Amino acid sequence: MTNFSVTRRNRMLSMIVLLLSLCWSNAWATAVKPAKKPTLNQCVALGDWVVPGSGRTTQQDVIARAAKASVVLLGETHINADHHRWQLQTLIALYAMRPNMVIGFEMFPRRVQAALDQWVAGKLSEKEFLRVAEWDRVWNTDANLYLPLFHFARMNRIPMRALNIETNLRRQVAEKGFYGIPVEEREGLTHPAEPSQAYVDYLLPIYKQHDRKDKKTGEISQDDADFRRFIGGQQLWDRAMAQILQQAVAESTGAEKPLVVGVMGTGHVLHGFGVAHQLHDLGVRNVAALLPWDSDKSCKNLVTGVADAVFGVLPHVSESFRPQFQRLGIRYEMGRGGAVVLQVEKNSIAEAAKLQDSDVIIEMAGLPLKETEDVINIVKRQAPGTWLPLTIKRDEQELQIIAKFPALKH
Repeated sequence: MTNFSVTRRNRMLSMIVLLLSLCWSNAWATAVKPAKKPTLNQCVALGDWVVPGSGRTTQQDVIARAAKASVVLLGETHINADHHRWQLQTLIALYAMRPNMVIGFEMFPRRVQAALDQWVAGKLSEKEFLRVAEWDRVWNTDANLYLPLFHFARMNRIPMRALNIETNLRRQVAEKGFYGIPVEEREGLTHPAEPSQAYVDYLLPIYKQHDRKDKKTGEISQDDADFRRFIGGQQLWDRAMAQILQQAVAESTGAEKPLVVGVMGTGHVLHGFGVAHQLHDLGVRNVAALLPWDSDKSCKNLVTGVADAVFGVLPHVSESFRPQFQRLGIRYEMGRGGAVVLQVEKNSIAEAAKLQDSDVIIEMAGLPLKETEDVINIVKRQAPGTWLPLTIKRDEQELQIIAKFPALKH
């Protein structure tokens, strides 16, 4: 078969896949569209693509433009099922245009890369893959939300890349600064590019919300040493993912570079402050940022530069979605005599229970927490409609709080 024939065949296949993806997209949008258009927010209607600052556009135009990039960043709110459906839809359309693709996932630390390689090669079952990749330990979000993305990669033999680093390294950098960490413990990371002033302005109010000592007064300057270390921790996270994405762009030996797609939290994508900024510093200039846009999100946030394009989705997890196990709604690591809370998810059981970042959960239901699996197993055993007593340490004080698990809706 001649090169011309191969090229023609690939183009025909790409066109077929694109048509199928667009048909599937329209069918999905029709299936979930409510009887009445949402009236809360009309800046991005359900199922519409919008270019911030310019207005409504088409999926064909968005995908055609994004497919010309070196790297495409797809944001998400981790527990929103519609965000992941949108990611899959977008991946399918991008794959139709650029089948030479690599997909990077924030959800995996780079030490589990071998598990991703084995999965794509078809050597692991779902259960084996989640176990070997230590899913419950490193991400602890219902795998059903992400499995369609993982299966899409395996079906099409698209390489998957683990973008993340160990949580402990991010915490250490936030506490000690980048150069306070020995070189051999940095996981091969280079020093992040300095943040833009706009990024500093964006992070300061977020930092104030999480800083216990100055939360009442809010009197924290941008030169505060702890705040600068906090920025350093965020930048390290962005840099880590940018480095793996840049490597995927650079490693290609063929004439055609792959389209590298990064799947990650929206905070790393907004305004180009995070991963895109670090990619630019690494020499990757052609970066496209696409985001899902919840229909109840304020229109004042839809400003020029927030992303290259946004897609209107539902704001909450679908009622038909049922988690495979109970979730408390925290990210944590073991240390300081228990489970250290790194992040409390919005609208979670943990938030309702008034858990806070930096709390240390010492006991659950009277049982001491010694290993990561202790938290996972206790929460999984919790029946719907029951209460889970937690003993926590906060600012050197021991407190008792109750996590209330809602009853199942019928």
